[in-house]
Amino acid sequence: MTLAKAYAAFSATAPLGPHQIERRAVGPHDVQIEIAFCGICHSDLHQVRNEWGGSSYPMVPGHEIVGKVTAVGTHVKGFKAGDLVGVGCMVDSCRTCPSCQRELEQFCEKGAAFTYNGTEMDRKTPTFGGYSSSVVVDEAFTLKISPKLDLAAAAPLLCAGITTYSPLRHWKTKKGDKVGVVGLGGLGHMAVKIAAAMGAEVTMLSTSKAKEVDARKLGAQNFGLTSDDATFKRLAGHFDLIIDTISAPHDYNKYLGLLRVEGVMVLLGVPPEPTSVAATSLIFGRRTLSGSLIGGIQETQEMLDFCAEHGIVSDIELIPVQQVNVAYERMLKNDVRYRFVLDMKTL
Repeated sequence: MTLAKAYAAFSATAPLGPHQIERRAVGPHDVQIEIAFCGICHSDLHQVRNEWGGSSYPMVPGHEIVGKVTAVGTHVKGFKAGDLVGVGCMVDSCRTCPSCQRELEQFCEKGAAFTYNGTEMDRKTPTFGGYSSSVVVDEAFTLKISPKLDLAAAAPLLCAGITTYSPLRHWKTKKGDKVGVVGLGGLGHMAVKIAAAMGAEVTMLSTSKAKEVDARKLGAQNFGLTSDDATFKRLAGHFDLIIDTISAPHDYNKYLGLLRVEGVMVLLGVPPEPTSVAATSLIFGRRTLSGSLIGGIQETQEMLDFCAEHGIVSDIELIPVQQVNVAYERMLKNDVRYRFVLDMKTL
């Protein structure tokens, strides 16, 4: 065991503060990582405040982790000291179930070991995330980060990047496809960048006209103001794929009407209450309403390589770890463009 500095939540209502945690000794297949930067995901806030239930404390959040390898186990072949690496939302899975065998570890039928607020696959050892100075992870769940990428700005790729890349890849987005992105936030801005790099004609769909300038800078060719009902008439039947990143309540039926025949709308956001969907919104046009959750390890590596090839990183605000509580409050007000990243050297 080694000791690591960290920032932790001690209850659902207390602010995060300094903490010390134990990291396991480096095993034969493990990679030890000195954490340089860790992104702040909105799900960190949800889990810290127990808004989804099942939170355990003390909790060290963070699943957008990047840093440098400091040691490797005796059987590790793919990494060496000094390599730039990342860790995303998972640190292990059963590796044997049908989902794992299909490289869909995020859907592990025995339950993946998530990076924090969970346990290792022994269901006993708690996992602690990236708001810390170091982490030890099995090489199979460690990802290579290209030196071409700005390391701090690459951190959100480990969650926001793969969460938006995966549905675009799964539904085979290609040059000329018409893709709508609902919501310009941490997820939405990555969806715009990645879809545009895939050659799609991207339209930002937002309730705020003020978002148009940024959307076009990020790669959107078009903009639809969804607070104006005329937009839904103008764009009816227009899109091959809609990526919906919104977690606030909204009418799915209106957006389904924007799909072409056999078009697909993919939910990434999680509204607090169930949303009513009319059968006719799907039946007329044989449209599909689906969802997507991060991506498997191979797909995440593919995403990182794609982003390195196309020069894609997140737009970030880099802050010291001591400002994490302020960042949480600003996130609630959508006061960030478009992702906070913690500088872990400030620990």
